[in-house]
This record gives sequence, C-alpha cells and structure tokens, in this order.
Amino acid sequence: MPQSDPARTTAIGLTFAVAAYSLWGFLPLYFRNLAPAGAIEIVAWRIVLSLVFCALLLTVTRGWPALAAVVRSPRTMGIMGIAGALILTNWLVYVWSTLTGHVVEASLGYFINPIVTVLLGVIVLRERLRVAQWVAIGFSAAAVLVLAVNYGRFPWIALVLAFSFGIYGFIKKQVGGRVDAVSGLTVETAWLAPAAGIALGVIAANGELMTGSAGTWHAVLIGLAGVITAIPLLLFAAAARRLPLVTLGLTQYFAPVLQFLIGVFVFQEDMPIARWIGFALVWVALVILTVDMLRHQRGMRRASLLPV
Repeated sequence: MPQSDPARTTAIGLTFAVAAYSLWGFLPLYFRNLAPAGAIEIVAWRIVLSLVFCALLLTVTRGWPALAAVVRSPRTMGIMGIAGALILTNWLVYVWSTLTGHVVEASLGYFINPIVTVLLGVIVLRERLRVAQWVAIGFSAAAVLVLAVNYGRFPWIALVLAFSFGIYGFIKKQVGGRVDAVSGLTVETAWLAPAAGIALGVIAANGELMTGSAGTWHAVLIGLAGVITAIPLLLFAAAARRLPLVTLGLTQYFAPVLQFLIGVFVFQEDMPIARWIGFALVWVALVILTVDMLRHQRGMRRASLLPV
C-alpha cells in the first residue's frame, strides 16, 4: 500500500478548503456584532487571542518541537514574517470595510482572488497563460474599470484584499512542506503580537477601549476572536499543503458568495446597475477561468493515462 494516497489527500484538502472559506463567508455577521469597537482594536485582539489559542493547541498536540524547528530557520522565520504582514493588512482592511458598510466591495476582492492567483503564476512562476485565462483577466480588468467609474474612485478595498490574501496564500503554499498549520499561524501572530499589544495599550490609555465596557455579550464575542480567527486560517493552511494552487483557487468562491449575499440581503448595501454590471463581468471571468482550469486538468489526466 502506498505511503500517500493522492486522491485521499486531495479529498481531505478540499474538505479543509471548503470549511475555511465557508467560515470566512459568515465573518461579516460576527464583526458587525463587535461594534462599537473599531477595526484596530478588533484586529489587535484577533492577533493576541489567536496567539494564545495557538499556544494552547501546541501544548495539547505536543507541537512545540515542530515550532522550534521553524524558529531555528532564519529564512523560514523571515518568510513567515512577510506572511504575517500580509495577513495584518488583509485583516485591517476587511474589518474596517465590514464595520463601515463596504461588505459588497470586500466580497469583490475575494471574487478577484482567483485571478490574482493566475497572475502570480505568470509573474512569479513564469507560467504561460492560455487564451481563456487571458480572456478572464480581460473581463476582470473591465470590471475594475466599470466599478471605478461607478464609485468615482479606484476600488482599492477589493484590490488590497485580493492581492494581500492572494500573495499570502502563495507564500503559505511555498512553505507548506516545512511549516505545519499551527506552527505557521503561531509564528505569524508572534511577529504581530508586540504591535497588537502596543495598539491596545494606546487605545486603553486614550479611554477608547470598548472591550469590557459594551456589555457581557460583547466581551464574550471579543473573547472568541482568537478561535474564530485561528480555525479558518488553520483549515486554509492545511488545505494549501494538500491541494494544487489551481484547485485551491477554485474553492475561494465559497467565501465571497456568502459575503455578497450578506452585504446585499442582510445589510442591504446599495447595488446600482453599474455595480451589478461590474460584478457580472467578474462572474463571467470566473466562469471562463473555472471551465478552462477544469478542461486543462481533465486533459492532463487523460494524457497521463496514455501508454508510453
């Protein structure tokens, strides 16, 4: 019996990925309930409490030796520091956009994410794009242009979210063989914890700390920030280690679909016709990209079955 079953590994990876993106899809509902706390306070608590949660996980799973191996590698520590900076950017922009009524634009960022994954393959890995992939990128560029004209401004929220998380996922994929999910998140949050502690101290010194002053239910929700933050990230990291980058990109649709539905039907954000056109262009691009990727993978499987 082989040591590793590729089909089983892929199935497990897909389960982890779908679970992670589904949990991320419902995050706007959670963050709205954390008001009146601001984005910086919420993100600072996410960092600190995620680090605490990871320390508990490492203790329960006896994962400290694995973490020590990561810490002993300066190169890996540096890469994880970059990953931490990217996820910090992503968290701050996402929480701020949720609290200020920009959930729909945030969902656009995650719809664009698969396109960013394709671009990373071209720019970093020197991959050659197929015709359909170029067409999908063209539709996405047209969508950004339409939305920019509609907003009267560049859709920076969507693009910052798309590129920060796209590059974060790419980095996690590169170090996946050397860094397990819990150790990776522990290192990332450890890099960010000093800044988070300082931010909470400054907010408290200014008398603006909402945690503990907005009721028991609010304090409980803040206290769950570490678990709610860590679990989908751990699932995502576990998925990234098991899935090809293309397959991982396809599962990203779950989160933005849920976020979009919440933004439109729960929070009732404005959706003028130009915004619908912009989103429609992105969805067409994703359909083209998905069909092309599935056809390409099917062709590769058929080629592998041909006699040599």
